[in-house]
Amino acid sequence: MSSHPFSSSPSCHLIGGVWRSIGPIRESLNPATDQILGQYHDGGHEAAVESIAAADQAYRSTSWRSDRAARARALWDLSLALEKNLDKIALAITLENGKPLGQAQFELSIAAPKLRYFAGLALTDLGAAAETAGGVSVLLREPVGVAGVIVPWNSPAILAIRSIAPALAAGCTVAVKMPAQTALTNALIADLFAQVESLPPGIVNFFTESGDEGAKELVSSPKVGVVSYTGSSAVGARIMADAAPLLKRVSLELGGKTPMIVFDDADLDVVVPTLTAGVTTFAGQFCMTGSRVIAHASIADELRDRLSASLSAVRIGAGIEPTTDMGPLIDHSSVRRVDDLVLSNAAEVILRGGPTEGPGAFYRPALLGVQDLSSPLIQEELFGPVATFETFKDEEEAIARANATQYGLSASVWTTDGARSLRVSMAVEAGTVWTNAWAQIFDQFEEGGYKRSGLGRLNGPGGLAEFQEIKHVYRSAS
Repeated sequence: MSSHPFSSSPSCHLIGGVWRSIGPIRESLNPATDQILGQYHDGGHEAAVESIAAADQAYRSTSWRSDRAARARALWDLSLALEKNLDKIALAITLENGKPLGQAQFELSIAAPKLRYFAGLALTDLGAAAETAGGVSVLLREPVGVAGVIVPWNSPAILAIRSIAPALAAGCTVAVKMPAQTALTNALIADLFAQVESLPPGIVNFFTESGDEGAKELVSSPKVGVVSYTGSSAVGARIMADAAPLLKRVSLELGGKTPMIVFDDADLDVVVPTLTAGVTTFAGQFCMTGSRVIAHASIADELRDRLSASLSAVRIGAGIEPTTDMGPLIDHSSVRRVDDLVLSNAAEVILRGGPTEGPGAFYRPALLGVQDLSSPLIQEELFGPVATFETFKDEEEAIARANATQYGLSASVWTTDGARSLRVSMAVEAGTVWTNAWAQIFDQFEEGGYKRSGLGRLNGPGGLAEFQEIKHVYRSAS
């Protein structure tokens, strides 16, 4: 494997099948070393306008929207191209994003099957037909048109493909805003689409920007029929407001505060390693980070001590080192933001954690005892390797605590009592609830949030429906 997968030339945008050098040149840094990895063109508004125009032209001038077989073939070919280039792109993600190489490889390994799943849906998703008074009615599923996709930096490959794949399966063309924090990796991802001959130019267009002018254009442009965004709840709310004048459809997967509810009959030998992973995977920069540990009072002391020891043993370092368990945060401003939240809010310090000395945006895991449900540590998404530790006396209190935030993306219940698992899962206000597990996502099952954690669904048939219109066609028999 090469030690450096990036081009020596500034990374460009893929628009209409052509690499475009739009925007000023900026530098991309390795968050583990603070060293310059390469340069990229920062696209912004101009790149967004051209990406939308290319997608609109492809939608109107090709047979893409009406050719299911072509869409299935292109998605399948994309999956093969991704698997062929998996090691190179995984290394790029590790260097530019910071996550351990194994986690980057995992991110990509689940992206290829997702492309194949939606290749299958492109062929098998059907409308309906029935006899009606005096004739026949047919329901057709048609593409919305141009889809705008706004991708975050924490998992740029899988979160781009999670929206692009159903959009393509539905027959949409796509304009994708990629994050500047992974600008060099973005070009490698875009190059996969350029390599696939079965995918016509202009069907998928990628641009990178450090600001939000291009993203705003995706939301405000009348040529874009639907926007799929993954990111913070605050930005998601602004997208909804900006899309409202056009009554534009939006699909939003937003923030989370995943409660990890541990009952007194849970197997702590299984719980502790999973909770540790829940706090430290992607350095806690994950919408489903297990950031709230809610423990039954009878086992709270033992769980607190064991989890603190486990988090203390997490090995922090550059993602390319095979001994690394957790890499850096994305940048130093994120380190300061997380540490300010920890220091400015009253809590029992179980494990201090905090910034490390020397280069790199590293932050040691922290565990904080908090019972006050109004604390920002419980109410705000921290987006770092910090967990709060709460206790409860009975099932009713556990559910009340789990539901006490504005978020409802995911939750985890730890118990060997099957009836209790079902009761709690049904009572918790979250789009995904796991029992004795965490972060289990499947292509065929929808994923999304309750409350301020999102709108709409990704994955499964519901994910395809986000990019479709339903048309009723009637024909008289007379």
